[in-house]
Amino acid sequence: MSDDVPVSYGQVYVAGADGFSEGMSKCFGGQRNGLCGAVEPGSLFLRIGLHTGDVGFAVQLHDRPPPVDEVWEDVVEVSFRPEVGTLLLLLCWGGDGAWPLDLEPVDHRVRFCARNMDHAQEGVIMVADDQVIDRYLLQFWPAPPEPDRVLKQTSDTAARKHRWARDLPPPPMAREKAETARQAFPALAPRTG
Repeated sequence: MSDDVPVSYGQVYVAGADGFSEGMSKCFGGQRNGLCGAVEPGSLFLRIGLHTGDVGFAVQLHDRPPPVDEVWEDVVEVSFRPEVGTLLLLLCWGGDGAWPLDLEPVDHRVRFCARNMDHAQEGVIMVADDQVIDRYLLQFWPAPPEPDRVLKQTSDTAARKHRWARDLPPPPMAREKAETARQAFPALAPRTG
């Protein structure tokens, strides 16, 4: 897939056909990078430089890790596993566009590359006849899970987004989630004694 993708609020997602419903903070909590949120299972939250307008976007599937092309100014990697039986899509905010992604439900490494994020931040909103300012590449290949990494940081925009993500609390563990649910719905909690 290689196309101009409409962006609103500087966001693009990889998610199932049901769409994307998680908040941004929930997708990045505990990560080092602030460009590709992979904390929520089966989805990716991609942060773009341009607030509103079209960006150049490409998705590539590989059998093994491709070399990092030096043309990209900001590069991060995360681990990702598509959910079984889910049609996976590259989605735009508000349903402005969707592109199917043909990924097997196995563990993948994902590399998200960006170029011209700072310049796009200056424009904020792109007018209809404007040229695409920033470009992005999303690469997938099969790989076991490992922590997210910032491979290259050049732009001030990416640096700011990385700092924001590093300041977020890590996601709750399964036990903490269960306790929160128990407190919210005490009538459903198992009775003891």
